[in-house]
Amino acid sequence: MPKARINIRLKPTVLDAQGAVVKSALHNLGFASVQDVHVGRYIELDLAEGASPEAQEAQVREMCQKLLANPIIEQYSVTVTREG
Repeated sequence: MPKARINIRLKPTVLDAQGAVVKSALHNLGFASVQDVHVGRYIELDLAEGASPEAQEAQVREMCQKLLANPIIEQYSVTVTREG
């Protein structure tokens, strides 16, 4: 069954407030080696058989543009794989 894996995170120019809080908490726990933290989202979709991987990836990118990500402040990457 084909799977789409989507990683979404804020664009580098957008302040990642959640990442800053996590970084601060890690420092408070003694993990001073952490330089920066970026918090994002991971979405996995099970796709129907039939369409080519290229067509499936294009469709998933359209899903990201229309619903799954906010393209104004977020960037995303899409990977479509065939699982055995």
